[in-house]
Amino acid sequence: MKRVRGYVTSRPFFDNRVPQHVQNIVIRDYCKRRGFEYLLSATEYAMPACYMMLEDALNELGQIDGLAMYSIFLLPRRQSRRLEIYSKVLARGASLHGAVENIALESASDIRLIEDIWMVQEVVSRNRPATLAPGRESPDGRQN
Repeated sequence: MKRVRGYVTSRPFFDNRVPQHVQNIVIRDYCKRRGFEYLLSATEYAMPACYMMLEDALNELGQIDGLAMYSIFLLPRRQSRRLEIYSKVLARGASLHGAVENIALESASDIRLIEDIWMVQEVVSRNRPATLAPGRESPDGRQN
């Protein structure tokens, strides 16, 4: 049975905020469906652009088989940094999982799919209209 460490965060990602206990439930369910032994999650620090706990979990890949993240969008936003992480995971014969997306990085060919999903999310995020406060009028005259 493959042993995978969970990975969750307390900070928002792409304007989403998901409570840690919900993230852990999703990861636990993903691991159960995949037949993995779920190891308690590493919880990332709340500081923006901090990935210290992710680095610790990656350093553990000699003793465990992979990481199961709540979402692939918990990875660094900088593509070059994500590519380094993918390389580190694959070089250690491990896997990286995004539980919400039901996606896994198990070989180099999986990188393209994950990066394509990232590219779509980046475009959607850049083109999302600003959220208006409740009760304010939207640009088309409707109440929000």
